[in-house]
Amino acid sequence: MLMAALAGFGNLVVLEGLVTPGDAGKTAGDILASEGVFRFGIASLYGVVVLDVVIAWALLRVFSPVSRDISRLAAWFRLAYAGVFMVALSQLAGIPDLLNSDGYSAVFPAEQLQAQALQKFDTFNDIWFAGLILFGFHLLVIGYLAYKSGYVPRVLGVLLVIAGFGYAFDSFVTVFSDGSVFAISTVTFLGEFLLGLWLLIRGSRLSLGTDGHAV
Repeated sequence: MLMAALAGFGNLVVLEGLVTPGDAGKTAGDILASEGVFRFGIASLYGVVVLDVVIAWALLRVFSPVSRDISRLAAWFRLAYAGVFMVALSQLAGIPDLLNSDGYSAVFPAEQLQAQALQKFDTFNDIWFAGLILFGFHLLVIGYLAYKSGYVPRVLGVLLVIAGFGYAFDSFVTVFSDGSVFAISTVTFLGEFLLGLWLLIRGSRLSLGTDGHAV
C-alpha cells in the first residue's frame, strides 16, 4: 500500500504533472520551477524499487507452500523488473542537473539542452515499458499461485492474471505503435491493488508452518 502511494505521487504528480510530451521548452520550464518536487518524486520512485525487492521476498514466503519453484520464478521476475526500473529512473535523475549545469549551458544552446532532457524522459518510458513485460509475467505467475493456494480468494488469482496480461499487452503495443495509446493497465491493475489490500487485512491470520512459510 505504501508502494502504491509512492508510485502514485511519482507518476501522477511529478511525471504526468511536470512533463509535457512533445514540448521540450514547457517541460524544462515546469521542472525547473518545481525542481524540489521533481527530485522528491524521483526519490519516491527509487523507494518503489526498494519496496519491489521487499515484496518479492514477502510473496515468496506467502506462496512457497503452493510451489517453492514457481514462487521463486515469480520473485525473480519481480527482482528483474526492479532492476530494469532502476535503470530507467537513472535517466530521470540527471535531468535537473542537465538543465541547471553551467558547464552544459556554456557548450550547448538552451533549446538543445531542453530537447535532451525530454529525450531522457522518452528513454525512461522505453526502458520502463520493457520492464513492465517482466512485471506482467510476475503477476501472471502470482495469479496462478493465488488461484491454486486455497487460502487466497480465487477471484484475486483471476484478477491478478488479468492485470498481468494488461501490463504485458501495453508493453508490446508500445513497440508497434508510433503514437500514444490507451494503457489498459490503468483499468486491469485492480487485482494487484486488491491483493495488497487483502494481505493487509487478512495476512496477519496466515499461520507459519515449520519451514517459516505461510500456510
